[in-house]
Amino acid sequence: MLRTCDAVGACLAVPRFPWVPEALARGNTLRKPACVHWTGDQLTWLHRQRERGTRIVGVELAENAVRLADLRPARGTTVAVLGHERTGIPPEALDLLDEVVEIPMVGTGTTLNVAVAGSLVLYKLAGLV
Repeated sequence: MLRTCDAVGACLAVPRFPWVPEALARGNTLRKPACVHWTGDQLTWLHRQRERGTRIVGVELAENAVRLADLRPARGTTVAVLGHERTGIPPEALDLLDEVVEIPMVGTGTTLNVAVAGSLVLYKLAGLV
C-alpha cells in the first residue's frame, strides 16, 4: 500500500502496531521518504478526520455500497478505510464512513487481498482509472 499511495500522490495512515514499522521498512522501495501518518487509536483518528470534514470511504461488502466503477474521484481530503481481509471493517468504524465502495467479483472468492483492493480504490479516488 505504501508504494500505491506514493504512485497516486496519497499518504498512508497506519496504526502503530508492533509489526507495522518493520513491514513498512521491508516493502519500501521508494527513493524518497514516504508520507506516513501514525494514527494511534484508529477510531479516535477517524473521528478527528470526520470532524475536519474529511470524506471517509470504506472498502467493504455492504448493502448500500457503490460499485467501484461508480465511485466519485476525490475532490478534497479523503480517507480510504480498509478492513481485515477476513473480518472486514470493524462494526464500530462503519458508522464513521460517509460511503462504502465494493469491488465486483465474478469468481468464487469473496474478497481480494487488502493491498490489491486498496490499490484499485486509490487509483479510482485519484481519478487515474
